[in-house]
Amino acid sequence: MKYQSLGWSDMKVSRVCLGTMTFGQQNTEEEAHEQLDYAIKKRGVNFLDTAELYPVPTKRETQGLTEKYIGTWLAKNADLREKVYVATKVMGYSKTSHIPSGRDPGAQYLAGNSQDKPEARLDAESIQRAVDASLARLQTNYIDVYQLHWPDRYVPCFGSTVYNYNRHRDGSVAFEETLKGLKKILDQGKIKYWGVSNETSFGVCQLCNLCDKLGIPYPVSIQNSFSLVHRAFETELAETCAPWNYNIGLLPWSPLAGGALTGKYLNGKRPPKARFTIFDKYQERFCSDRCNTAIQRYQEAADAENVSLTKMSLSWIADRDYMANGSTIIGATTLEQLEECIDAFDVKLSKECVEAIDRIHLDCRDPSQSI
Repeated sequence: MKYQSLGWSDMKVSRVCLGTMTFGQQNTEEEAHEQLDYAIKKRGVNFLDTAELYPVPTKRETQGLTEKYIGTWLAKNADLREKVYVATKVMGYSKTSHIPSGRDPGAQYLAGNSQDKPEARLDAESIQRAVDASLARLQTNYIDVYQLHWPDRYVPCFGSTVYNYNRHRDGSVAFEETLKGLKKILDQGKIKYWGVSNETSFGVCQLCNLCDKLGIPYPVSIQNSFSLVHRAFETELAETCAPWNYNIGLLPWSPLAGGALTGKYLNGKRPPKARFTIFDKYQERFCSDRCNTAIQRYQEAADAENVSLTKMSLSWIADRDYMANGSTIIGATTLEQLEECIDAFDVKLSKECVEAIDRIHLDCRDPSQSI
C-alpha cells in the first residue's frame, strides 16, 4: 500500500479509502467488521469514510448504523485508533429529514428511535449537534476529517449539471456561519481537519477566502463524484484545488459508478444482491442507455488491456495528477469485491489504454449526468 499526504495536511493516508455506506443495510455488523479487518489489518488501508446519514439509500430505521458499526470495531481495536484516519460528514440542506433526529441523545443518537423530521441546515448549532452524535456512534473523542456532505445553498449535484436559477433559495446559511461552527469544533479538538463534498469552485473559493478572514485552516479535502462516466472535476475544480492554489485533496466518490463500472449491469443484467437489483431506480443515472453505451466501450478497452473493467476504472483514477494528494473511496459488499478493488491500485495502465479511455470520453462525455 502506498501513502501520501491528504491535501495540505500532515496526514499520510492510503491511496485507498474504505467507503462504508453499505454497512447497516447491505452488510451486517459482522460483515462490516470483516471488511475493516481485511482492509486495515491485511492490506494496509488506514483511511475510512462514512457519514451521519449512512447507510444508503437512507431509511429512518437504519440511520447511523454505519457509524455505529465502525464504532464497535474501533472499540474492539482501540490500539489502532491513532493509526486509522476516520472521516465522516454532516448532511447539508434538507427541508425535512429524519437524519437530524439522529443527533438527539434522548433517541440514543439513532433516528429510528424518533419520529421527528426537522429541517437540516449547516448553521453552527446544527454542526455542533451533528458532530457530537457522530462521536458517540463512532465511540471516539475526535474525528480526523469532518466534511460538509453538500452545501446549505442550492447547487446542482447528484446527477444534475445545470445551475437552475429557479432553484436558488433565499436565506441559505451564510458561509461565515458554517465556518464559525467548524472553528468551534476545531478549537474543541473534536475534529482535526475539515473538508467539503459535492462542492463547486465558487464554494471552495468563497470558503477559503473567508478562512483567511476568520483565521480558520482551509478545507483539506473535497469529496465529489468522479469516475470514467463523470469527469467534471478535472476542469476548473482541479485548478481550484491544485497544490499551488488551495492544495485540497480529491476524495472521489462512486469511482465505479455505483458498481456499473464493473460491467455487471451491461445488457440489462441485474445480478442477485447487487445494489441496483435490490434498490430499483436508485442512482439509475448509472444504468441509463447513454451510460451503458459508454461502459460497453470501456469494457472493450479493458479487454484489450487484459485487465478487468473494475481494475481499469480504479487504476485510471489513481494515476491522475490531481490524485497525488488525494485518496479514492472504494466500496464493496463482499471480501472478494474488496480484494479486487484494492488490487486495482497496483495496476499500471498502458499509454495505449489511457489514450483509448480519452477517446471514449470525448465521444461519450459524462454520460451518467443529466440536465
